[in-house]
Amino acid sequence: MADVLIIGAGSAGSVLAERLSADERTTVTVVEAGPAPTDPRVRRQITDALRLPLGEASGVVRRYTAVLTEEPRRLAQIMRGAVVGGSGAVNGGYFCRALPADLDGWALPGWSWRDALPHFTAIERDLDFPGGLHGDRGPITVRRVAEFDGCTASFVRSAQDAGFAWVEDLNGSSPQAPVPPGVGAVPLNIDRGTRVGPGGAFLEPAMGRPNLTVLTDTRVLRLRFDGPRAVGAECIGPDGPAVLDADRVVVSAGALGSAHLLMLSGIGPAAPLSAVGVRVVADLPVGVDTVDHPEWVLPVSWSATHGVPPLEAVLTTEDGIEIRPYTAGFGAMTSERRDDPTDRPHLGVTLMRPASRGRVTLVSADPFVDPLVEQRYDTAPADVELLRRGADLATEIAGGTVQSEPSWATSQHLCGSARMGRDGDPAAVLDSRCRVLGVDGLWVVDGSILPAIPSRGPHATIVMAAHRAAEFIS
Repeated sequence: MADVLIIGAGSAGSVLAERLSADERTTVTVVEAGPAPTDPRVRRQITDALRLPLGEASGVVRRYTAVLTEEPRRLAQIMRGAVVGGSGAVNGGYFCRALPADLDGWALPGWSWRDALPHFTAIERDLDFPGGLHGDRGPITVRRVAEFDGCTASFVRSAQDAGFAWVEDLNGSSPQAPVPPGVGAVPLNIDRGTRVGPGGAFLEPAMGRPNLTVLTDTRVLRLRFDGPRAVGAECIGPDGPAVLDADRVVVSAGALGSAHLLMLSGIGPAAPLSAVGVRVVADLPVGVDTVDHPEWVLPVSWSATHGVPPLEAVLTTEDGIEIRPYTAGFGAMTSERRDDPTDRPHLGVTLMRPASRGRVTLVSADPFVDPLVEQRYDTAPADVELLRRGADLATEIAGGTVQSEPSWATSQHLCGSARMGRDGDPAAVLDSRCRVLGVDGLWVVDGSILPAIPSRGPHATIVMAAHRAAEFIS
């Protein structure tokens, strides 16, 4: 029996595993549904930061169908990393922190900007801005592109010509000196073309520890309980079904995977769980009022930029819009094919403080049936109007190079499916120390716990949260 069982070796699980196993008296078992990076083909996919290993041939992602909008009903495929390192092993390397106002706005004890900053600095080694607000000894390398060319250079030039200031450091915000709107280089966890994700930076160096066991290609089907206490999990792996026992259980399977597993195990809204034959262990709002960053995409005729990360700079506005000049078409970024003339660089117009809320709903007690994912991006009229204004601004900056009307997309930043909250908060699934309410011995740590989505992409904030939460679980 392990002292701690961590379900999921993604960004959060990798950090937790390293932090908790650093105490040699604590035995830690990590269960990951995807493969280990020992296979050279897996290694190549997750370390090459110049492309996204999300294409049909990818062996390191799991795909879900999501409903983006309701009127009309638009479907999209969303991908989650299914490999040691999780989505942090397959993403574009964007490593912007939440803003101080985001964290202070949570109003949760232990999660203020002052509480979080030491963990932001501990996880990183910022090669551009060492010291002060930045870390210089952490395992995740952070750097920015110094010189742009191709479509990124065109975008930055046009944004500055339109009156937007250059922002030197997008991670340089403090409560006393917030980062202003403007255009700036994205902090990237990419070092000379290599993706430096939490799996490689935290978990892999610790895998030789005798008190740490990592089980790959092993899927957790349900949690196990003894009365009100979580005591382990039922799994299926290369050798068939297995039962894993532990004193403490941490679910870190991502905002989708964690919500799905909790509901399969009887933790979630009572009525939908009972309707599909799941015995209710704790009636909690899992999967209710989820949030993501809605995005509109505009193809542009700027030249694609080869041999660079998918996103090198962004423009942020006062009203919470982020405009992203993607350096190539999606097909080129995911498959390396360059022969489709319609696969163009594109601008992403993204709402970073959306009002719309979605949901994740259990539709079957069978763990191999995906939940229903509804983003419901068009249910807040103010969001649609902001996207329209953002698309107009992007079109103005692009200077007549936009090739078509915008289309709905998603940033794939789902958060809030098992939120932390204060005592008495009806939206809370967890307390402020990531413990599942009403269940002993069970924590959740990943993007699902965030009380509100950050005003930047959430990856760096999730890594920080895992580094912070390790203190609670230990």
